[in-house]
Amino acid sequence: MSRTRGGGRHMDERDVRVRARGGSKPRTRNRPKHSDAEEGLVTAVDRGRYRCLVAGVPVVAMKARELGRGSIVVGDRVDVVGDLSGKPDTLARVVRVKDRHSVLRRTADDTDPVERIIVANADQLAIVCALADPEPQPRFVDRCLVAAYDAGLEPLLCLTKADLGDPGPMVRLYEPLGLPYVVLGPDSDPTELSERLAGRTTVLVGSSGVGKSTLVNRLIPGTDRAVGGVNTVTGRGRHTSTSAVALAFEGGWLIDTPGVRSFGLAHIAPEEIVAGFPEIAELTPDCPEGCAHRPDSPGCAVHAALAAGTLDADRVSSLVRLLSSREGEDEEEPPALS
Repeated sequence: MSRTRGGGRHMDERDVRVRARGGSKPRTRNRPKHSDAEEGLVTAVDRGRYRCLVAGVPVVAMKARELGRGSIVVGDRVDVVGDLSGKPDTLARVVRVKDRHSVLRRTADDTDPVERIIVANADQLAIVCALADPEPQPRFVDRCLVAAYDAGLEPLLCLTKADLGDPGPMVRLYEPLGLPYVVLGPDSDPTELSERLAGRTTVLVGSSGVGKSTLVNRLIPGTDRAVGGVNTVTGRGRHTSTSAVALAFEGGWLIDTPGVRSFGLAHIAPEEIVAGFPEIAELTPDCPEGCAHRPDSPGCAVHAALAAGTLDADRVSSLVRLLSSREGEDEEEPPALS
């Protein structure tokens, strides 16, 4: 420091004080080993709090800072430390997320680059579709099938509200694929469905109002999942479940998810979308390279088979719509099943 002619102070670089960030201790890459951590299963996520089942005890936990911004979802196997008593107002910490063997994802639409993980570590996807009120949605089913195959999950089609609609058209549409299905009405015996769910981790996905929560309440009495009807003006179901939850069932888990009105596939490459239609995919090697599988695509083996009557027109139409939507083009509504 020196003085100016007027007696004031002249500041230079020697006057700069530098404060060490984060205290005087050097930072280290060594993370706590948490050798005392216990494994838990994430059964619900609610506003930054994770409900975990640890050694049979329900525990509420927060995410440890060292995990960063990585997401934790229902179905994750995690390591938990802290207060594991499960007593009211106690809070544990999730310190590790174990490797996932499957991840079911979706995007908001087919052009949205942001993936949303629905659940982790499931092995079966139960696609719940009402036969009426709301009307059957084969396009939505096709999207779920593509997502299931991409995630390595075995699909199961659950057709609900059989008292209101004929299951025949939906059964005929998917039976050639060997897709397992069950048909359920208010008075149906759920034994077959229970047998298909026992010992497995199954995620239930469907549009709002198709009866997922009603189905869960029948399978697991006392669960009291909120149920709702369908808006008589829009024909769309009302959202009743607001978050995913895993429920123990017959040696496995049922994961009920909120109803969705769209199931975007932006995270899945076009060739993988085609793979979600196995009866069509087996014909594509005979197509010209880069074939878009549109009606006007020259030399397309898919449309040649369609013209010959060896493929289902609704399935081909669904594939074309999905591929068009994946490219940012508007989809047209599919015709009603008959």
